[in-house]
Amino acid sequence: MNSETVFFPLLLTTKTCAVSLFLFLFLAVPLSYWLAGRKSIFAKAVELLITLPLVFPPIALGYMLLVVLGRNGLVGILLENLGLRMVFSQTGVILAAFIAGLPLVVKPLQAAFDCQEAKELEEAARVCGLNKLKTFFFISIPLCSKTLLAGLLLGLARASGEVGITMMLGGNISGRTNTLSLEIFNSVSRGDFDCAAFLCTILAVFAGLIYAALYFLQPKRI
Repeated sequence: MNSETVFFPLLLTTKTCAVSLFLFLFLAVPLSYWLAGRKSIFAKAVELLITLPLVFPPIALGYMLLVVLGRNGLVGILLENLGLRMVFSQTGVILAAFIAGLPLVVKPLQAAFDCQEAKELEEAARVCGLNKLKTFFFISIPLCSKTLLAGLLLGLARASGEVGITMMLGGNISGRTNTLSLEIFNSVSRGDFDCAAFLCTILAVFAGLIYAALYFLQPKRI
């Protein structure tokens, strides 16, 4: 075990989690609000795609994304023409983490936005003259704040431990796309069990912090 096998994966995982959290806030939250109560075929198709990481094997989903986003893929060709490289890059690692954690943020928040109490308060706010944007920020978000925080924490936890999708999109390239989880796999493969145990400890501490935060978010019984 040396500093390079610990420092870079830790730095990349931290960066991946930070960017994923930003994407969860600015993409997943509005998406949850938009999906709440919608019954159209398009909305259901979007919801199906979001839920896919929960029910589909990560390695298979990663392969599908690799086919679509690779150099010969329809989207991949377009990205290459724009000078963007998605596969075997840190961008691909971040995308994998975001996709893996997305349903854990969207599904609980969608249910919270769609509950009867939220609908009634939103309707009352509109009657009082608030537009949709103000209703979203001053009524819907505060009302669902605990669900939002819990969803963000769960999504962050999932993003930090992602392996299957990341391995396909990022390629597990040492010093370039190897996150903590992938470096544990690499360490075991080369017989460096001390390094693997140390990296597991780092992830265990992070998971413990997430669990503690989720515990304090739970309503306390009197």
